[in-house]
Amino acid sequence: MSKQIVVVIGDRLGKGKNIIVGIEKAGGKAIHIPGMGADMKLGDVMHEENADIGLSFCGSGGAGALMAANKYGYKVKHNLRSVEAGITGLKEGAKVLGFGFLDSEELGFRVVEEYRKLQKKESE
Repeated sequence: MSKQIVVVIGDRLGKGKNIIVGIEKAGGKAIHIPGMGADMKLGDVMHEENADIGLSFCGSGGAGALMAANKYGYKVKHNLRSVEAGITGLKEGAKVLGFGFLDSEELGFRVVEEYRKLQKKESE
């Protein structure tokens, strides 16, 4: 069996419940950062947990994602507004995805599924 995919969620307003459901349905492990301003802690938690993916959510779609990229060198794609844009970011090699507010079960599920496909291709 392959390694469980770990996804850290940092939402400016402390939300993310629907994303967690999608991540877990896809067989991933969700780590939700609690509280207001959680997006700004995304890089630190990703680093501590050795996470595969980080999802940042705020009005601008980038603050926490850019902070994670600047502090830890994670490849980032930000200012995303849809599930498809996030999938494209993963395909382009981003480890941190910065969205506007998008607490969607579909997003959590599809990010884990796509990451799994990309990892499988890399290992072949």
